[in-house]
Amino acid sequence: MKKRDDKPEEGGKTLVIGNKPVLELLEDSPSRVDFVYFKKGRHDKALDAIVDLCKKVKVPFKSLPAQSMDRMYRGNHQGVIAQAAALEYVELDRILRDAPDAPLPLIVVLDQVQDPGNVGVLARTLYALGGAGLVVGRHHGAYLGTGAVKASAGALNKMPVAKVANISRALEECVKAGYTVYGAGTGENSENAYACPLRLPAVLVLGNEEKGIRPGVAKHCDMSLAIPFARDFDSLNVAQAGAILIAQFSKGVLG
Repeated sequence: MKKRDDKPEEGGKTLVIGNKPVLELLEDSPSRVDFVYFKKGRHDKALDAIVDLCKKVKVPFKSLPAQSMDRMYRGNHQGVIAQAAALEYVELDRILRDAPDAPLPLIVVLDQVQDPGNVGVLARTLYALGGAGLVVGRHHGAYLGTGAVKASAGALNKMPVAKVANISRALEECVKAGYTVYGAGTGENSENAYACPLRLPAVLVLGNEEKGIRPGVAKHCDMSLAIPFARDFDSLNVAQAGAILIAQFSKGVLG
């Protein structure tokens, strides 16, 4: 396969520019494509082929005014730009199948975690401690572009990452596959993460930086885990809290 013209965009996103490069990306790695934009008013066979393929592989697309396309990329974009992740995703089924063989059979699910840096740091910790994989939502989560990959020190390119349309349904699949699902929490119903016996293989759900795990997602968790504080303090960053909880799971495996 020929090398595509992948251009880093401000904010850590990757843009693939032009008719043929976008078509090749959709053919070769559709899971990498987050969105395809094309110039409003454009009608031709090359674009029809791209749109048809977007529909076939279920990649969202929309038209933009010419000025918006030019702001997105200042060079010759040929009226079509794909926004792509800096990594290739895998199916959740593959992670569920292979996780028991990982050094640490733990899958981390991120429920609308927004900061790419947080995702990168979590991936770095999970990979270093032997974790089985990461699951992110297709909508309302951090963009996993070059910024997230850099923060992960390359871990996002080494560890399986699945992107799912619905986090709740993904957790239902995890339960059906025999995984115990834990959620990070701070409420009265949460168990002390240091004292609670943790079972593997397992799934650890980490929530949004401000709102935590959504109620509709939390109901799929078998147990909520809280990190006890020695001092009166508000909260930890999701990457910090996640690292502590992942380390707790790794005790029985790596200790």
